[in-house]
Amino acid sequence: MEKKRIIVDYKNINPALMEVLTDIYPGGYEDYEDDIITYKNAAGETVKAIPLETDDTKYLFKISSELKKKVEAYIDDMDEDDESESSEDSVPDVADESDED
Repeated sequence: MEKKRIIVDYKNINPALMEVLTDIYPGGYEDYEDDIITYKNAAGETVKAIPLETDDTKYLFKISSELKKKVEAYIDDMDEDDESESSEDSVPDVADESDED
């Protein structure tokens, strides 16, 4: 069976696709310039896109400043979640003796 091919605009990226995108390009797609695909759309405009492939689908994510902002915000949120989880894990097991008075 051939994989589906889907072109995705930043407005249509759901959280699951955003997670896969950031897993494959954790530092952003700018570092993967060789992966960027350039093509002309039906209106004759030049479009740049970054590929992403899952088990059943080949995606092209249109590159735009809005996509970059959305990816950066997602990564920042993930970093904040990781920090809050690690700070909860670092709570000492022993109560402070000054509280016993």
